[in-house]
Amino acid sequence: MEKLQAALEKAREARNPTSPMAHQTHYDGTSRTKKNKGLQTDLWEALTPIDVSDQHLSKHRVVTRQAGPSAAPFDILRTKVLLQMRQNGWKRLAITSPMPNSGKTTTACNLALGLGRQKDLRAILMDLDLRDPSVHSFFRATPSHGIGDLLAGRVEFNDQALRIGDNVAVSMSLAAEGDPTRLLLAEETADIINHIEREYKPDIMVFDLPSVLVNDDTRAFLKNVDCALIVARTNSTRYSQFDTCEREIAEQTNVLGTILNAYLNVGTVSEQR
Repeated sequence: MEKLQAALEKAREARNPTSPMAHQTHYDGTSRTKKNKGLQTDLWEALTPIDVSDQHLSKHRVVTRQAGPSAAPFDILRTKVLLQMRQNGWKRLAITSPMPNSGKTTTACNLALGLGRQKDLRAILMDLDLRDPSVHSFFRATPSHGIGDLLAGRVEFNDQALRIGDNVAVSMSLAAEGDPTRLLLAEETADIINHIEREYKPDIMVFDLPSVLVNDDTRAFLKNVDCALIVARTNSTRYSQFDTCEREIAEQTNVLGTILNAYLNVGTVSEQR
């Protein structure tokens, strides 16, 4: 707790132009950059760390914590996503699907841990499938507060999010929310996500969103992201469902690509549109 308070105090002093810390002399940009990175490192280190066994991850088809043949398809996805997002100056990625049981949460968790192997990157994964949250079961973790408390402004990110390794923060739900659309549509939610991005400066934020065609939750939130990946499942997702999903997403944000899941056990990503 003392470590957390110290980190937050440093961050507050750095943002306050009247504080003694803000008036310390830094003549070159390199020193200023190192100082800012140090403050962010303190904030990240203050997040509660968790660990999960490889056996549990494998049971849930999360295979990217270590490099290897199983991780290779998701590593390709990670590289394509990073290159396209960097090229466009994007940092916020939504992952969704036309209908449930397409593998979007599995994709989101694998992408997050794959990003975590890039030690020069920091990633935040947020479970915004608020009617049927499941990220907590993938990582076998229970946060002190649900993500609904975070979005409603009742708790701060440092009290709610958990950290995997040094550079992946995960914000998870405890249970289904009663009125998720209200939360996802609210301007307060947008403000809170903006605040998290300013404070923690992640290289990428990944949002696991509900399937587009089952309710209006994803439509309510897409205004807050830069781009979206659509996960479709072989022999399950109908073309008409995919077409409707893609058109609705494209009306609100950029379609980064499409993942065809359960096809020869290899996901593929289309070119950016």
